[in-house]
Amino acid sequence: MNRFWRSGEPFIWLTGGALAFCLLMIAGLVGVVVYNGLGFFWPRNLVVFRLADGTATMGQVWDRQEIPTQDGTARAEYRTQVKVGNRDVYGDDFRWIDEDRIEARETPRDAVVFERREWGQMFGFLRAVYEGEQRLAEGPEAGWAAMRGGLRVTGRTLAQIREIEEDAIGDLNRRIEQLRLEKRRLELAGRGGVEIERLDEENRQYWARYERLARKLSLLRAEGETYQVEVALVGGEVRWVAVADIVRAYRPNRLGTAGKLKVYFSRVWEFLVDEPRESNTEGGVFPAIFGTVMMVFLMSLAAVPFGVLAALYLREYARQGPLVRMVRIAVNNLAGVPSIVFGMFGLGFFVYGVGGSIDRLFYPEALPAPTFGTGGIFWASLTLALLTVPVMIVAAEEALAAVPGEVREGSLALGATKFQTIWRVVLPGALPGILTGMILVIARGAGEVAPLMITGVVKLAPSLPLDGHWPFFHLDRKFMHLGFHIYDVGFQSPNVEAARPMVYTTTLLLMAIVLALNLTAILVRGRLRRRFAKVGF
Repeated sequence: MNRFWRSGEPFIWLTGGALAFCLLMIAGLVGVVVYNGLGFFWPRNLVVFRLADGTATMGQVWDRQEIPTQDGTARAEYRTQVKVGNRDVYGDDFRWIDEDRIEARETPRDAVVFERREWGQMFGFLRAVYEGEQRLAEGPEAGWAAMRGGLRVTGRTLAQIREIEEDAIGDLNRRIEQLRLEKRRLELAGRGGVEIERLDEENRQYWARYERLARKLSLLRAEGETYQVEVALVGGEVRWVAVADIVRAYRPNRLGTAGKLKVYFSRVWEFLVDEPRESNTEGGVFPAIFGTVMMVFLMSLAAVPFGVLAALYLREYARQGPLVRMVRIAVNNLAGVPSIVFGMFGLGFFVYGVGGSIDRLFYPEALPAPTFGTGGIFWASLTLALLTVPVMIVAAEEALAAVPGEVREGSLALGATKFQTIWRVVLPGALPGILTGMILVIARGAGEVAPLMITGVVKLAPSLPLDGHWPFFHLDRKFMHLGFHIYDVGFQSPNVEAARPMVYTTTLLLMAIVLALNLTAILVRGRLRRRFAKVGF
């Protein structure tokens, strides 16, 4: 028995079992996220529940569980969770119905799901479609065809409204703000007269154009609101919905598998490319995707080069001694500092210190409104770069140490300088290990939220940090982030039940983005390893 324990075989089985258990837990967690995240987009059937008290409830079945008792035990009775929608009518999106109260269940073919821009989904029956005071169609079939035509018309109108708001009016707002800053700059310089009069005249012309565009917008909005849909709810109430407020409408009880797949991929596409709505609980997350990827790119651009340079100095140039050992200890300790501490440092040093100084030196005309003296994607990226650069230093130094000393000596013996040896021999051989460090940097930086909350991330960003206007990269702008989006929707939403599916979908998307970034780095690392394998690294 002693020989058996001394052989170490039990410990091999123990560590292997622990690894298998951890992998199973990770796979289970990923499975739960994937199931709940991808299942959210599937169009579920609408069911009408006829209750014993004579009332009726219509909605989508979401869950079923045993009814707990007061002592915590379960009894042999069940209840069903139903998403009833119609938040503007009922107040809540979900209801629990005891199954012993249900007398009948129906799946009416004419039941319609209306996905609206406000107030979430509406479940009901289409009665009629109106254009102003004129009734265009009545009944489920004729009304459905008329509503589809109205959706095409209002879609074109909404596209014109977005084009005017984002392009024409957005460009005017930028020019008016530039004129204001230029006028303020002249006043601070003690200049005026003809130049200020010219700016005032140009400003009046811009405001005249703005008023014309505003009138055109009012006409387009009024035109979009002419189409109205009359909807009857299951309880007998009648509601009116503007066709322009409908994002998508479908009759799930009539759809087959192909039809539901079409709706499913339409909702997935909307999630990936559209902007959020309804306090981030519906719509898309494209601004958060863009902000996350751009922040990771800027963070890596700052952390990786500085980490590699620091590792090169510590390994190749610094004289090994007590001071270098203290620096290494400090770097290792920095890797364990809580992220919120880096966030506070970034707020004090980058935002208030460096950003405030930049505002006073280069943007005095904009004060007291800050330009760089407030949170933005640039300061958030630099803060996360500070957070991850110790990881990069440690990984890069280990990669440099793995390059055989004989290779260095051979290069020097052939007449190469130390710099040439490092640049052409050591760094190429250490690149796979450096890319491993970059993978760790990306994985940690992409999931951090606490430092971003105080250095630039917001619930809803009005514009992206990158657009077609000079200087194209607007590093002073605030941004959205998938990690913060998960926190905001999961813990700050006023409607927790309705927001829960969005938490799973956003989590799945963040995992996919981190996986894609890491796989890219892993593939590059693999190619580099095969390339330098013949050198003996």
